[in-house]
Amino acid sequence: MAETGSGTNTAEEKPDFARGIPSGDLPEGAMIEGTLGEDKVLLLRRDGRVRAIGARCTHLGAPLAKGIVVEGEVRCPWHHARFSLETGEAVGAPAFDPLPCYRVEERDGRVTVTGRRAAAPRSSDEASATTAPGRVVVIGGGAGGHACAEWLARAGHGGAVTLVSDDPDPPYDRTFCSKQYLSGKAKREATLLAPEGFYGGDGPRLLRDRVVSLDLGAEEIVTAGGERLPYDALVIATGAAPQRPDLPGFDRPTVHTLRSLSDADALIAAAESARSVAVVGASFIGLEVAAAMVARERTVTVVAPDAVPLKKVLGEAVGRFVQGLHEAKGVTFRLGRQVTGFDGTALTLDDGGRIEADLVVLGTGVAPRTDLAEAAGLALAGKDEGGGIAVDGSLRASAPGIYAIGDVASYPDPRSGRRLRVEHWVHAQRQGQHVARALLAGATLGGTAPFAETPFFWSGHYGTSLRYVGHAASAEDARIEGEVSRGDFAVTYREDGRDAALATCKRDKPSLEVEAAWDREARAAAG
Repeated sequence: MAETGSGTNTAEEKPDFARGIPSGDLPEGAMIEGTLGEDKVLLLRRDGRVRAIGARCTHLGAPLAKGIVVEGEVRCPWHHARFSLETGEAVGAPAFDPLPCYRVEERDGRVTVTGRRAAAPRSSDEASATTAPGRVVVIGGGAGGHACAEWLARAGHGGAVTLVSDDPDPPYDRTFCSKQYLSGKAKREATLLAPEGFYGGDGPRLLRDRVVSLDLGAEEIVTAGGERLPYDALVIATGAAPQRPDLPGFDRPTVHTLRSLSDADALIAAAESARSVAVVGASFIGLEVAAAMVARERTVTVVAPDAVPLKKVLGEAVGRFVQGLHEAKGVTFRLGRQVTGFDGTALTLDDGGRIEADLVVLGTGVAPRTDLAEAAGLALAGKDEGGGIAVDGSLRASAPGIYAIGDVASYPDPRSGRRLRVEHWVHAQRQGQHVARALLAGATLGGTAPFAETPFFWSGHYGTSLRYVGHAASAEDARIEGEVSRGDFAVTYREDGRDAALATCKRDKPSLEVEAAWDREARAAAG
């Protein structure tokens, strides 16, 4: 994944830690990237203690020296993964694999790294948990479902987990579908979230089937294949489904939505013979598809009713900046227009205009998949709250032993005091990890700490990446620092007299620092 504003030192500048560095080069609070043979190593001094861990995030290789350290964890500058300084463990998504740890000596005024060391015991609370999670059934193999299953497996309880997914593929990184894989920069196998064999043997069971009903009385789920799976804890991670407007011609095979890996396969195949692509909707997914089609050298037009792309989320200035990135690559925008239909060769617009297109991609939003929950009688959030399954602060639904996470979950946000339903990949993963921790701590028997993670997402456009932390219902009250037109900025969005969200470009460290501060606020507010 191309990233800008996150550069690393050149090879000539990186010290050889086997030879050592002067102790004075590593003052309190410092982080230095160097080498140990072929390994890239990060050397840190915190609270007077020197540690050495892997220097690159195990998610997508970001330089951790550009990140920050918070409460014994290093946070990745690109996608905000978190690692324990003590054990190297990936304690916060989107990374799952641990960092290597190294032995360090400090003597006679020099700090030297002497080799790899075995990882220390797990730092997480569940390492000493005595309550087994029982039978855990997870419905949905997306971000949250996999993260929950993976954390339970990491703690030694994978055999207790059954993940039921109606997706033909094993869990994969859905962000690749509109970014790296769709653009041709990553192979299909690179999208998978777990190594081959993870789902099987002593690990979680992956059942490729569709859940048709929840039997709350019997504490079982029923699948289309006829299986009845009993559970002690049920995690609903059914996600959301793309919305296809009810317009003439939108049922044609050349009109695509993009949600799954198989959707991306179909779109890639369709793009092979297409010359012109029309994207309906200037959403994040729509614009990422536009960028991917440009990478495949297709002519792209984006049509949307908005006057400025992403204005509702990012504000006019950032929206115009993103529009400019696309226009510089040849994308044409038809804004302020409604699509009225598709005749197989062109989109028709409300002003009588036509957009020639061999291929149409819809970026017109998604809706939470709540059918199972509604049929079972679980409480739902109101439409004015964004819909979804209503959960409490610990992500528990209205029936005992049932949790909901990810795009389908409407939860009380401690900072704002409002109910939120957030459609972010990393947020869903962290909710899955939160529920796994709760189950390992025996939460079904007596409560757990509230979920208090700050929402976060990123979006990439031709090598320029935006980071967004927090949540704001509107971008109208915005404070801009830096120069948006130059792609170097931090925009703070305010709501009810408080800072609610922050969008940044080439300012990765401030994004991390604000996220960490808001995490602390959320924990304090949650009690």
